[in-house]
Amino acid sequence: MDHADHRNELPRLRRIEGQVGGISRMVEQGRYCVDILTQMRAVRAALAKVEQRVLRDHIEHCVAAAIRDGDRSRQEVKMDELFEVLSRFTG
Repeated sequence: MDHADHRNELPRLRRIEGQVGGISRMVEQGRYCVDILTQMRAVRAALAKVEQRVLRDHIEHCVAAAIRDGDRSRQEVKMDELFEVLSRFTG
């Protein structure tokens, strides 16, 4: 395998999927705006947590493997990729 396995995130993603469905139902039912916004914030926080875990796995598995194998060009590719991803978080 040439990248980290993220299957352990599937239960969290399915829970988030259910939360999004719940938000749709809230909108259909005409629920109070603040209640809908609260649920949206919860979904965003849950997604951010999964994103954080996937990024950590990427660094611990993919980037670390490139460093360990000693291939300078592969290391540069992985580092460039990492910086690109991190720039999206701050941009």
